[in-house]
Amino acid sequence: MDAPWLVVGLGNPGPKYAGHRHNIGAMVVAELARQASATLKQHKAAQAWAAEVRLGTGAGGVPGPRGVIAQPMTYMNVSGGPVSGLAKFYKVPAEQVVVVHDELDIEPGQVRLKQGGGEGGHNGLRSISQSLGTRDYLRVRLGIGRPPGRQDPADYVLSDFPARDKVETEILIADGVDAVVDLVTQGLLDAQQRWHSR
Repeated sequence: MDAPWLVVGLGNPGPKYAGHRHNIGAMVVAELARQASATLKQHKAAQAWAAEVRLGTGAGGVPGPRGVIAQPMTYMNVSGGPVSGLAKFYKVPAEQVVVVHDELDIEPGQVRLKQGGGEGGHNGLRSISQSLGTRDYLRVRLGIGRPPGRQDPADYVLSDFPARDKVETEILIADGVDAVVDLVTQGLLDAQQRWHSR
């Protein structure tokens, strides 16, 4: 049987972190679960909340490919263990692992897709690369922009999206969901063409 896609939304666990910019990946997975009427439950083989779903719909309204959507239960900087645990359990190759995460170097509200490459100082990605033994997984990068003035980037990512940006944040989450579905149903190049030309 073909391996499912593994879609992991990065963030830190617990209500204290729930609204942080750093948790935008986890927010996208929560929205994927809501749209699929799925409940994220603690997985037996990995420290993660996970659910098995269909990702999007294919031609003629046929259910899209099988997917496992997940949020690590660990802190961001040790996300690799849960990701590699799920990948092993479901026999998912690295090229079918999709990591959804915040990105300082992309303008707020922009979505960028790539496979492989560096981690850009993102500790969650660094942990995943080490645990998977490769950087060749897919990334859905959600732009949060750089902090204003002299604010420390660590403080910036670990603070909530401003209330005034509520609509923009909801749009970014919705775009993240659509980008994940495009990636798994259309492939990287077609999905990049759509998202990078916006």
